[in-house]
Amino acid sequence: MRQQLEQRLQQLKTEFESGQKVLTELEAKQASIQSTLLRIQGAIQVLEEELAKANEDLTADTANHLDTEAIDTTNGVVAETLEILSSSNK
Repeated sequence: MRQQLEQRLQQLKTEFESGQKVLTELEAKQASIQSTLLRIQGAIQVLEEELAKANEDLTADTANHLDTEAIDTTNGVVAETLEILSSSNK
């Protein structure tokens, strides 16, 4: 009976050591994954900010372009009106 208890004790100690080793490896892997996720999260944030800036720039450029077109169109209408008025006065 004593021999069986000692044998079982040795088996449990071996299993415990094996479990500790696996746990240590998993904790190291978890730390590595957390670090990777943190870097990815930072990259996502930078890209989102850059896309927001690009979108703002595009919106501003579009608004400026539309303003320029509106001014050009208005100038064209004014020029045509002046020509019509000028030719009708002759």
